[in-house]
Amino acid sequence: MTHTGLVARVLIDSPLPQLDHLFDYSIPAELADIALPGVRVKVPFRAGRIAAGYLIEVTDAGAGGPGGEPAFTGTLSPLDSVVSAVQVLTPEVARLARQVADRAAGNASDVIRLAVPPRQVRAEKAWLAARAALAAEADGSDAGDAAAPESPAGLSAAGFDGYRAGVFDELIAERKRVAVAAVPRLLQLANGTTIGHWAHTLAELAAVTLQAGRSTLLVLPDYRDQDQVEAALAQLVPGSSVSRVDARQTGTERYRAFLACLTDEPRIVVGNRSAVYAPAPNLGLIALWDDGDPLHAELHSPYVHARDAALIRQQESGAALAFFSHSRSVETQRLVELGWLGEIHPERVVHPKVIPTAYQASPDEQARVARIPTAAWRAAKEALATGPVLVQVASPGYAPVLACQTCKQAARCTNCQGPLGLTTAGATPSCRLCGALAVSWQCSHCEGRTYRLVTIGTARTAEELGRAFPGVRVIIADGEHTIQHIDAQPALVIATRGAEPIPTGGYHAILLLDGERMLARESLRVGEDCLRWWSNAAAMAAPGASVVLVGVGGALARALNSWQPEAYAASELADRRVLRFPPAVRIASVTGTDDGVATAVAEFADQAGVDVLGPVPADSGKVRAVVRFAYADGDAVAHTLKAAIVRNASQRRKRAAGSSAAFVPTPTLKVRFDDPELL
Repeated sequence: MTHTGLVARVLIDSPLPQLDHLFDYSIPAELADIALPGVRVKVPFRAGRIAAGYLIEVTDAGAGGPGGEPAFTGTLSPLDSVVSAVQVLTPEVARLARQVADRAAGNASDVIRLAVPPRQVRAEKAWLAARAALAAEADGSDAGDAAAPESPAGLSAAGFDGYRAGVFDELIAERKRVAVAAVPRLLQLANGTTIGHWAHTLAELAAVTLQAGRSTLLVLPDYRDQDQVEAALAQLVPGSSVSRVDARQTGTERYRAFLACLTDEPRIVVGNRSAVYAPAPNLGLIALWDDGDPLHAELHSPYVHARDAALIRQQESGAALAFFSHSRSVETQRLVELGWLGEIHPERVVHPKVIPTAYQASPDEQARVARIPTAAWRAAKEALATGPVLVQVASPGYAPVLACQTCKQAARCTNCQGPLGLTTAGATPSCRLCGALAVSWQCSHCEGRTYRLVTIGTARTAEELGRAFPGVRVIIADGEHTIQHIDAQPALVIATRGAEPIPTGGYHAILLLDGERMLARESLRVGEDCLRWWSNAAAMAAPGASVVLVGVGGALARALNSWQPEAYAASELADRRVLRFPPAVRIASVTGTDDGVATAVAEFADQAGVDVLGPVPADSGKVRAVVRFAYADGDAVAHTLKAAIVRNASQRRKRAAGSSAAFVPTPTLKVRFDDPELL
């Protein structure tokens, strides 16, 4: 086999941490034309096996490694094959994957798996054929006959309504980093579709960036938000300039959208958290909507939040960066107070009319049953004469949680100890975990056989309000009943947080129920989350409509009433600095066996500024320790924990006496930085 004298540096696509570095292979002469950085390759690896990977860079055979390592003088194995000539991994995304993985003590291949979707051969061949046809057409035509590129058609000169003139032009031109307070109102597009004002502002920003010849990444929590932004973009830019990257797409659809981002033409990429890794030529803007939403948190290793990935990519690309929201996350507030992010507020403070009210008894019997105080009851009754009313509740279903009528202890399944609930009125209680019916249930504490309703879900609330407001249309919107838009006719809309339909013209009244129950959740972020849920719902109110917050007072009620979420975020951040809780500091959870965890955290024992809390028992007989450290120590802590992960994964223990297995791998050591489940 003839070789070219060039070396391909390949990242193996493997979850094994000990393989998270580049391997050198020689490039056969027959692959020289297509063995380019970014292509998928297959390489020989251990005992005749073939492994998949990505070609990261091509170097001369006499050159050393990027870290100053001496050149290899032996014989390199050749590449087995190049899977496809398409360079799917751009240099920018490859660098981003490495930086994101290093920050979280993870594998770059795991990040690339989020960035590059699985190959779809048919879609790739069609894309290559289309590109070849365009190239042939361009070669066969005169430059003077070339069609002018499409430009945004619907962008008005008075764009960004509600903000100071020129503030967003400065953001794009000077590539600033800002936290943006969204205008809390709805807009109706020319085609009759109703969207949030924030979605139109994001679309306008993307259109201006596209007009300047640069690309935009719009990172949104879920498909409902993506649909709103796409509806706005359809009024402003050509559809051929927009790519949607969404987990709800089929593999072919997602890969086709991904390939469209590999061209040199500027694009607008709209998608969920993985969109922050999308290839985008000449990136000009990264914008996240509602960065406090837990859907932005990555569920797969290395568990990097979309906000953190956006911060890294902004520094790598130099693009503008904007965090839009009706409320404000504590993490964003920290960056604002450090001066790393600027602030953009609406020019005039116009916000919904929020009425906080402590729970009070109502003279109306039906209102008492529906747990609605007098002020909320009156607001709903008056509003139903002219339009829809939103009632936000904590849980879906009928009665998600039951308790023993005698001892008041939570009713548990006798099969798996899961919580019992009711799916419909008159139904037999069933377990919410295993689904077993509690036909002859008996309380394990007092042997009682009757139960009572502890929580009331959307179905039970709809049933009660339907009796309280006879003749009024009742609509349920939750995880099981997905409704994105409703008309302007009178209706009671019973919705869980985040599932509220968008009404034409806005809700004529909004009742925020179950506030005390939402705040009872054990979480460091519970207040911040509740303020975000309530603010997003209140932003759907029609002009002058009442938003009644039931049963909640204090700092949260004041922040919502005055529409100053940054004041609440600043107070939360100050408290967390005193307690040394995130995001004032960073944390990393280390989970594994007693010996594995002890070995991993041993090096931090005498390190100034780094605390080790625990270990404490965790699931499946494991233990968990928490490492707490300053941001300045992040790289050192990540390097130390990554080394511990590699050592743990490389260990083998001898077989037990009489066992037929030669070696058994050591239980996995799991490390998660900025773990949201800890607090």
